[in-house]
Amino acid sequence: MAYFDAGTPGQGAAPRMTGAPVCTPRKTSFSDFGGKSVQYDTHAVIYYEGDSAKRLYELVKGSVMLYKLLPDGRRQVVEVLRPGDIFGLAGGDEYDCTAETLTNADIQEIDLRQVERSDALQRTLTKCLTNQMHVLHEHAVLLGRKSAVERVASFLMHLVPERGGVGCVGPTDESDDGFDLRLHMTRQEIADYLGLTIETVSRVVSDLKRRDVIRVDRADRIHLNKVCGLCQMTGMH
Repeated sequence: MAYFDAGTPGQGAAPRMTGAPVCTPRKTSFSDFGGKSVQYDTHAVIYYEGDSAKRLYELVKGSVMLYKLLPDGRRQVVEVLRPGDIFGLAGGDEYDCTAETLTNADIQEIDLRQVERSDALQRTLTKCLTNQMHVLHEHAVLLGRKSAVERVASFLMHLVPERGGVGCVGPTDESDDGFDLRLHMTRQEIADYLGLTIETVSRVVSDLKRRDVIRVDRADRIHLNKVCGLCQMTGMH
């Protein structure tokens, strides 16, 4: 789930024990199995919901969101992918959601027929998709049980590499626990991902500013004044 370019962490950045993709381009890549490398521009549609499912995709660089549209035009962003994530696996003959880039993206594509012929590739997919299922379970909890503040805090915390989650040891220096984020999602896209209205997202962001939890430098740039303070607001503690 990558939505951002990581900025400069405070000295307190500590290893996070959960949340990292199981497979990354350095460890396993469709290129090892004859995949094709394709570059996409920002906000390019890779495939639409209802298209014939003929390929699997691995995100190598950039960010991609998967979303579904309701008949009345409402949108639910179901997943935001980060490098190493695999997508495009359908339960039937058609894709069940739309995949759209949030940034320029480098993607490896592989034909489903190659998957059927390779036991090694199937094992790779099983490992990667099991981890992504865990991420989706966490998102279901976010949508079903968390308050608006907890949802926005969880979203921002997920953008901080190697922090939060079970086993996080916290900052090495509590006086320097800030972090800069550059968002690649609009307020509307964030709202569609968190199951909130854009007005609610804006209200929560304003409240976090007022409480000195964050500083908004620009519409797409947010500074976390204290990562641990934000983490305490995620509903996980």
